[in-house]
Amino acid sequence: MSNFQLSPEQIKSYHNDGFIIIKNFLQKEEVNKLYVIATGDDTLRKHAFDLNDMSGKKTKLTLWYKPGNDAYSLLTRSHRMVDSVGRLLDGDTAVCHFHSKLMQKEPKVGGAWEWHQDYGYWYKNEFLFPDQMMSVMIAITEANKENGCLQVIKGSHKIGRIEHGFSGEQVGASQHYVDLALKIMQHVYVEIVPGDALFFHSNLLHRSEANLSENSRWSLISVYNRAANIPYNEPSGSSTVPIEVVPDEALLTWDTGELQDSNNFLEKEKDEALK
Repeated sequence: MSNFQLSPEQIKSYHNDGFIIIKNFLQKEEVNKLYVIATGDDTLRKHAFDLNDMSGKKTKLTLWYKPGNDAYSLLTRSHRMVDSVGRLLDGDTAVCHFHSKLMQKEPKVGGAWEWHQDYGYWYKNEFLFPDQMMSVMIAITEANKENGCLQVIKGSHKIGRIEHGFSGEQVGASQHYVDLALKIMQHVYVEIVPGDALFFHSNLLHRSEANLSENSRWSLISVYNRAANIPYNEPSGSSTVPIEVVPDEALLTWDTGELQDSNNFLEKEKDEALK
């Protein structure tokens, strides 16, 4: 989808609902390239770790802070991603990359994520402005109710930050406030196919069920931040470095290497950035 640009209606929908779904954000060939890397890259596998849900089921993820010239980073740095984020975030300073993560929910064993806001994690990193942070999820495989697709509470970003505590090895939002939100706000299952994108606000309440199906659910989630939104308790330094934007076609036409240790991977024993 070269030269993609969000419409005024999509921008309005994001601010009203806290999220937008863009169908066919990536071409089939682009998704295929990402899938081959996701399932075969030794560096991704080496740096993957598990997070347990409350039942003990595990979600595997690989997280890195610094985008390079690998295929995943070229997508993260692409004009369609960065320009879209820039149109949705408050503020006018440069768009920066906080981190990206490959989420890997394997068949039968992939764990659930409790209701939470991403800012419930990032508040502890002492970012001050949640309206200047957001995530973009790209479906690498199909996501549906059977394999534990993302669920969101439409408009819940307007509540503001909700108190969070630990649920297993994850951080979960106060269930009391989640229940109150569900009384008046729509519960949406984000069922998407490979190449679709979900843009969502840092305070949007979301969760996912365990993957009890026969099929994997893989997705890339890239997190963006405005340069002026300085974190005072975040050692990676990535979130205030302006992105060097590349053309959309770079993902398919540029020579790409594998992810490298220089991408600055998060190791589980150093996972304070997730808490």
